Amino acid sequence: MAGRSPQPLAVALDWIPRHCVIPDGFRRGRPFNLYDFQFEYLAAFYLVRGGARWQPDDPILGPAFVYRRGVLVDPQKKGKGPLSAAHICLEGAGPALFGGWAGRDDGYACAEHGCGCGWEYAYEPGEPMGMPWPTPLIQITALSEEQTDNIYGALRPMIDLGPLADLIPKTGEEFIRLPGGGRIDTVTSSAQSRLGQRVTFVPQDEVGLWTKANRMLHVADTQYRGLAGMGGRASLTTNAWDPAEQSVAQLQFESQAQDVYRQFRQPPANLSYRNKQERRRIHRYVYGEALKENGGHVDLDSIEAEAADMLERDPAQAERFFGNKLVYGQGSWLREGLWDSLAVPA
Repeated sequence: MAGRSPQPLAVALDWIPRHCVIPDGFRRGRPFNLYDFQFEYLAAFYLVRGGARWQPDDPILGPAFVYRRGVLVDPQKKGKGPLSAAHICLEGAGPALFGGWAGRDDGYACAEHGCGCGWEYAYEPGEPMGMPWPTPLIQITALSEEQTDNIYGALRPMIDLGPLADLIPKTGEEFIRLPGGGRIDTVTSSAQSRLGQRVTFVPQDEVGLWTKANRMLHVADTQYRGLAGMGGRASLTTNAWDPAEQSVAQLQFESQAQDVYRQFRQPPANLSYRNKQERRRIHRYVYGEALKENGGHVDLDSIEAEAADMLERDPAQAERFFGNKLVYGQGSWLREGLWDSLAVPA
């Protein structure tokens, strides 16, 4: 239909709390209801182009969506790992692809896709419909095994404790076999032999640490090429980065590409992280609904204690990890913004 506006793939967003569960803590096993910031990110990631056309014999894949990849920058322990785990579940077994525009009485039924949970979704006429990947290949990628476990360690119980356990009956230590012959693997800087595979979705974690020096720029570029060939997409999550390091996070965030979605809630510039009262205001701002005082899981006092302790040893890292601020590391020769402030107008 000419003039159609982009619309989020609502069936994908609704699928997550119906199939994914909270992986740990006192709420373990309960439905994984998205925070607003998580919903905002996924709604943008699954924003379908108004001009996307449906061809049953040759369906449009990644290019059906407005964004080729997404970048989410948030502070430590806000919920990036569980969000990535839920995102992987959706890409591995849910309606993550555009399946045409809905007509009257169209709907999505899990029973038609091998899931016995009984869930159904009724489309409104004219909204985008979803369908699963036939053979998804997903690579959870990070600099180290410990970092891949931030996602993989949340993913396994998210599957095992919820409705997806019937569809994905075995989640192994090394990989997860998906319906239709697909699989979920982990990839690190020391295990790059899997690069170049026909990947459909790549969650890249802590890309603020991915640099040319540790060869993770090469990893990222190789995966992006693989995704392009399969019509797949990538989701990048990270803490704020050191602007002196030219990381993948920085390069993607500063890129002129219009088809990269960027979500980065930075605190007000007038607040000082070294002032205790203002630091607490910064934490309230960047953690928002994830704080326990707002019904979330993060304890503000615990964050404050860790941040204060780190400030004594590495203030720049404290500001990046907990304050969600772009700050140069201790080894940098020039303070951020100093060169521009000294420039003489021509």
